[in-house]
Amino acid sequence: MTDRRFSTLRRIPGPIWILGFVSMLMDISSEIVHSLLPMFLVAGLGASMTAVGLIEGIAEATALIVRIFSGSLSDYLGNRKWLAVAGYALGAASKPFFAIAASAEVVLAARFADRIGKGLRGAPRDALVADITPPQYRGAAFGLRQALDTVGAFTGPLLAAGLMLLWANDYRRIFWIALVPGVLAVLLLALGVREPAKTAQSKGVNPLSRASLRRLSGAYWWVVATGAVFMLARFSEAFLVLRAMQGGMRPALVPLVMVAMNAVYMLSAYPFGKLADRVSHARLLVAGLVFLVLADLVLAHSGRWPAVLLGVGLWGLHMGMTQGLLAVMVAQAAPPDLKGTAFGMFNLVAGIAMLAASVVAGVLWERVGAAATFYAGAAFSVLAAVLVMVRSRD
Repeated sequence: MTDRRFSTLRRIPGPIWILGFVSMLMDISSEIVHSLLPMFLVAGLGASMTAVGLIEGIAEATALIVRIFSGSLSDYLGNRKWLAVAGYALGAASKPFFAIAASAEVVLAARFADRIGKGLRGAPRDALVADITPPQYRGAAFGLRQALDTVGAFTGPLLAAGLMLLWANDYRRIFWIALVPGVLAVLLLALGVREPAKTAQSKGVNPLSRASLRRLSGAYWWVVATGAVFMLARFSEAFLVLRAMQGGMRPALVPLVMVAMNAVYMLSAYPFGKLADRVSHARLLVAGLVFLVLADLVLAHSGRWPAVLLGVGLWGLHMGMTQGLLAVMVAQAAPPDLKGTAFGMFNLVAGIAMLAASVVAGVLWERVGAAATFYAGAAFSVLAAVLVMVRSRD
């Protein structure tokens, strides 16, 4: 029984584990900052909720939009690793600017640079996972990388909470600490991963030309459309932090909200990634959306900490069920020599949806109330589930 349980893990190539640990270190770095940033903006710099929504929307949309160019460039050059290294390096270099920020505009600039780095590394890294892993294990590989990534997303807020207690809410001092794991991530990727040899099938060919884009199938574009509706339903997680803050939780304990979400995400990402190699993708997507609807309804109903923890736990379960699955669907629907472009195009469309969702969430929160933000998310989740079910019956 034990051998069966771990047989798939043993078949996942070693570089996938290294990429997972790289993601883990960078997520520790990023989440130390991101788990405190909404509070720092509102309580430390006097920013409005609309400003937080705008900053988060621009930042996350930037990361997703940049991926199309980095993904296509990785196809054109026939190289993915060094683009990913450059992206991780830019993310690490942005961290000191959060510590010295004196205004929301400086935070926006730092978030912009940080997310450019994320966008630069995201599509090449995902395409590299697909390049390295045999097709029958891609769900497990993406799930494993995401699980290790989420260990970082779990650890970062936990460190932030501990340092807030230790250093009496000294945001800026804590932001400096975030630089250390970011630098370690860059070094591990640069020295620890060797890119597999590729054929010259598409090297030097413009992957964004009309002829290349015509090779992306209808099934692929359906995955893109699904991802866009998902992003409309799942706005920035900064609003989960603000919901906890609104409920009266001590500032030093607010990052534990992200710890709870990412603990569930971490524990569910690999099992559901492995499950994606065996079951209907449509059914798994719909199940994930059901949990997102439940999360939104719980968070809309109450901002008290028991409800917030339940809501973010359900949110994390949704993430574990769907994020690796969407990556698998993109990888399976794209031609081998256009995987970088396919991941990039997917994230371009999702990025536009993320920007719209986060800005609308901030405006609804400020003008109508927190509950309206989460009810709107639930409505878009239901719409996404309906679209997936209709498509799966065609």
